[in-house]
Amino acid sequence: MQEFHPDYPSAKEVDEWCDVLLGKAEARRLDARPVERQSWDFRLGVRHTGGSFVAFESQGHDTFYGFWQGAPSGRGPLLVHVPGYGAEMSAHPELVSMGWNVLHVNPLGYATPDGPDEAKRPGGTWPVLPDTVRSLGREGYVDWLEDAAAAALWAMGRDGVESNRLAFFGTSQGGGTALLLSSILAPRGVRCAAADVPFLINFPLMHERSPRGAHELALIELDRIAEERPDDLAAAWRALGFADVLCHAHRLSMPTLLTAGGEDPTCHPDTIRSLFDVLPGTRSYTELAGQGHGYTGPFLALARAWFQLYL
Repeated sequence: MQEFHPDYPSAKEVDEWCDVLLGKAEARRLDARPVERQSWDFRLGVRHTGGSFVAFESQGHDTFYGFWQGAPSGRGPLLVHVPGYGAEMSAHPELVSMGWNVLHVNPLGYATPDGPDEAKRPGGTWPVLPDTVRSLGREGYVDWLEDAAAAALWAMGRDGVESNRLAFFGTSQGGGTALLLSSILAPRGVRCAAADVPFLINFPLMHERSPRGAHELALIELDRIAEERPDDLAAAWRALGFADVLCHAHRLSMPTLLTAGGEDPTCHPDTIRSLFDVLPGTRSYTELAGQGHGYTGPFLALARAWFQLYL
């Protein structure tokens, strides 16, 4: 919070922000309908475990999509996976085979069963992080997280889901937002979280670095506001603080698994270690020597063991 940056929100403000966002997700009338698409093609696919694309629709919001894989036994815990900044869609047959329900949720309609919606990607970059800063928190991750939280609540209400056994996981942006969602839905009983080379951690630290990795997308906007709208700079930092996992650490008391790449220039291990150092509960930090940025090979094995222990 303020110890990380003077304009970051306080713990109380973060708590209130999470309560409001969860309330909006709970109040949202989300219509989920299966999408008639194959879940595989001739190049690559998930055949044995199946699964189906789901379109999530609600008044006043853009349609967004997910991929649902039900537990083979017809009943089990719920794992919610969220995407990296590339908005790629993922299936997880190896986790379904463990007896778990898995929902991949892809907010804001960036990705569809037919591929990316390029109309939402001006200039070739998804705008969720710059929008967060530019709008002073009125847009961007607040909308992204509301979509994801609403979809998770939908999945928790499905037949065959043990709604008191919930976990979030993801890589890069997906790792950071898995932790933010664990904070937001903590009152709903999140059992544990697993974050692979997570992004959205410690923007103040990376503001002083060069190069600034994935944080650059936000920091460019902050620099622009400092030059063009200096009166808004404190509010822009505050908005970014609500999306910085460091500000949510006090809420992440559930067992939390973190991985970092020792040679990751995109999400520097120092940022991830700074989060590990302030987590209040059971925690694990694995730094993979020589590992750059991306979906890391050991993560799913580590996460699977973590879920077996704590989910």
